[in-house]
Amino acid sequence: MRMRNFWPLLMAGSVAAMSVQAAAVDSHELLVGSYTQGQSQGLYRLQFDSRTGQLDSKPLQVVKSSNPSWLTLSKDQRQLFVVNENGPGQADPVGRVSSFAIDPQNQQLSLINQVQSLGNEPTHSSLSANGRYLFVSNYSVAQDPGGSLAVLPVAADGKLAPPVQLSSHPSSRVNPERQMSAHVHSTVSSPDGQYVFSSDLGADRIFVYRYDPKANPEQPLTAATPASVQLPPGSGPRHLLFSADGKHAWLTLEMSAQVAVFVYQAGKLVQRQIVELAADQPKEQKAAGALHASADGKFLYVSNRGTANQLLVFAIDPATGELKEIQRRAVEGDHPREFSLDPSGKFLLIGNQKSNQIVVLERDAQSGLLGKSVQKMPFDSPSDIKFLLRQ
Repeated sequence: MRMRNFWPLLMAGSVAAMSVQAAAVDSHELLVGSYTQGQSQGLYRLQFDSRTGQLDSKPLQVVKSSNPSWLTLSKDQRQLFVVNENGPGQADPVGRVSSFAIDPQNQQLSLINQVQSLGNEPTHSSLSANGRYLFVSNYSVAQDPGGSLAVLPVAADGKLAPPVQLSSHPSSRVNPERQMSAHVHSTVSSPDGQYVFSSDLGADRIFVYRYDPKANPEQPLTAATPASVQLPPGSGPRHLLFSADGKHAWLTLEMSAQVAVFVYQAGKLVQRQIVELAADQPKEQKAAGALHASADGKFLYVSNRGTANQLLVFAIDPATGELKEIQRRAVEGDHPREFSLDPSGKFLLIGNQKSNQIVVLERDAQSGLLGKSVQKMPFDSPSDIKFLLRQ
């Protein structure tokens, strides 16, 4: 009896399996938060192809939520925390924070609970290093009552408790239109988790806290020494980002359109450099926003909104953290509120809030430079973009 040669069939099956596996690796899910004053329903789960740089316009899931403007994922990506940037004059006038469970099998979102943030227009949140507390930044557009930092306990299952601690700061009053009261824009932990840094646009300061929940679970934050970092008058600090090695940090100064560079050690930020995003330009072009570093730590990307509507690319000096500008790239839209590098590092996705679109740009991983746009997908008022990583 003659034996059949099954090798071609086995090879064909192996190639098919490898193709399916490669396709799965190149396919990623992401979450997009948005403002809901227009057509948006809130929170969207989308599919992204890292081979082509294309977003699937048909959402995998839509979660109705009021103004879910900032998204915070737990380390294990089993939970999602969303600030609902509500305030006076909106459909829901109460600032809130929502918690969602993420199914590890299909990444489906389901609401766990929602609590009040005890402030208006919460605009940012972050988790403590041990995941036990959520730090919520109540920006508060109105002068009265002004902004605050709220500390919310997080249970093991992701359920949020109401705030146990609320802190406010004195304002600088340098700009009579925007700095007559506190406007807390972001709050992040130090890489070692022992300190918390709260950037207050209204105060021209970063406020520094020691994080010690063992000493007092009801008041886990206490003022550090020194208790704050002074920034240039009228600069309006917005978002702070630490380097992966924890030795440096970068801060966007929204109102002056600058990036401050710091050396970091043991709860202390020492300013080393200030970089201009819109030097000698009118204030209409000055609105520094988001900043993110590449996964290899070699490049920093910063958005400048206003009428400039640019992304700036900087090379990072690994020894000092100092920045050298290497590119300015139009965002091809209006008001780039947030952006994200895809897991492959080959693309950068921009949420242009006022032109209602997500723009996908090519990126060269070696040079850090941004290339042509490969997609402009209509999307109403995007505010944040976070990729979901496979478990």
